[in-house]
Amino acid sequence: MKVKELPSEDRPREKLILRGAKNLSDAELIAILLRTGLKGKSVVLLAQEIILKFGNVALLAGKTIPSLTKIKGVGKDKAATLAAAFELARRISSTQKWFSNKEISSPQDVADIFIPLLRDEQQEHFLVVCLNSANKIIKHETVFVGSLSSTTVHPREIFKRAIDNNSANIILIHNHPSGNIEPSAEDKLLTKKLVEAGKLLEIQIFDHIIIGNNNYSSFVERNLM
Repeated sequence: MKVKELPSEDRPREKLILRGAKNLSDAELIAILLRTGLKGKSVVLLAQEIILKFGNVALLAGKTIPSLTKIKGVGKDKAATLAAAFELARRISSTQKWFSNKEISSPQDVADIFIPLLRDEQQEHFLVVCLNSANKIIKHETVFVGSLSSTTVHPREIFKRAIDNNSANIILIHNHPSGNIEPSAEDKLLTKKLVEAGKLLEIQIFDHIIIGNNNYSSFVERNLM
């Protein structure tokens, strides 16, 4: 049955308006984003098949636009809409924690904020988190994207962000798309190099945190700095 043949109160968009978004299934919410299905296949059925293909909505959210467009019935426009919706969800999840004005007191505090932002990235992202004297986040910036090493991550770019934001201290964060949160030899070398540079500028690096999937690894907790 096509969506338009359903009773109005059972059509995803109308159902959301009448009953609220919380009363819709994952497939119905995805269907609203997709807008249309295929010939002989309703948009809700298409949404169900997409979720089933990737396992669940959380796994779907991590897929790239090229991956999404390989699905029959999902062109670039639909893939872009899905990608935008999932990115907004990640940012909302992170921002809610970030703007709680909470003092950062442990690596777990940092991980809770940045795991939603980085766990689905397909490339390595290196971030600088700037803190004020009360250990509250002033700002965070992505400084490098791609394969990271001590030669590609330059101290001047890291500490320029810190100085521009009047940071008392900073935290380094990067993700491992593989999900492996073990610090590599290159990670350790890079951290040592940046810590030494920070001492010269009197800007302390509180920690270096690696994120992989829903887990994290802290250099401080591992006594690596």
